[in-house]
Amino acid sequence: MNDFPEAAARELVARALREDLGPDGLDVTTLATIPEEQVRVGEIVAREPGVIAGGPAIEIVLEAVAGLLGADLPTVKTVAADGTRLDRGDVVARLEGPTRVVLMAERTILNILCRLSGVATHTRRWADALEGTGTMVLDTRKTTPGMRLLEKYAVRTGGGTNKRLGLYDVAMIKDNHKLAAGSVGEAYRLVRERFPDVTIEVEVETPAEAREAYAAGARFIMCDNMSVPVLRETVELLRAAGEPVEIEATGGMTLDVVADYAATGVDFVSVGGLTHSSPIIDLALDLVD
Repeated sequence: MNDFPEAAARELVARALREDLGPDGLDVTTLATIPEEQVRVGEIVAREPGVIAGGPAIEIVLEAVAGLLGADLPTVKTVAADGTRLDRGDVVARLEGPTRVVLMAERTILNILCRLSGVATHTRRWADALEGTGTMVLDTRKTTPGMRLLEKYAVRTGGGTNKRLGLYDVAMIKDNHKLAAGSVGEAYRLVRERFPDVTIEVEVETPAEAREAYAAGARFIMCDNMSVPVLRETVELLRAAGEPVEIEATGGMTLDVVADYAATGVDFVSVGGLTHSSPIIDLALDLVD
């Protein structure tokens, strides 16, 4: 994937290796049992089906560990590129180089790949459920601290779409903003006045509130926790208002019912669980003869 967030990955790897190897950069077991000159081949293997994500991090981790040891950098042969659907037993990548480097890097590589592959796999289920509906699945800001760019990359890898990266690139007017500003219209006016070029989305909970948000100027509207009938009514109201509106639905959705929400005509459904509740995909690194 050509949009892998390499800089963010390098920052994460540096922190992860400090956690794992301590202040002196030590793997006491590996350093005691593996001769410095030993070279082996290792394979990263899927222990269960899923969608792989995070492959470019493998070489980043190996490079960091090789640098700590002053050792040669293992070679990496990618067998399954990011976005590939895996079956149990499939090989993701083959590594060949100093055994010490491979084993000291093992857990950090797997922690990153297992996490990102879990997000990609979960996202793929939602994208598959929405296939053919014209509705896209969006992620949210409910990400693991320090891993946002990587987890959002995993969402894209799994067929989802990134909504916003943070509080800086899209304004989202929610209940607390409306309450503090006095009204939907005033909150919208204040954001547009202060940040004239930023995209503004307004969260609404009823058709009446959607009408108010549209009247204030909002053309990106998020319908929160609406039942399917109420959402359909809201979509019809907004589509008939005149100007094009992007409509997002969120809250209360599951894979079993998301197609019903899509059938209302919304452009997007957003699912916080893509990043905050995706189980990992079990991967392992095995040395081979």
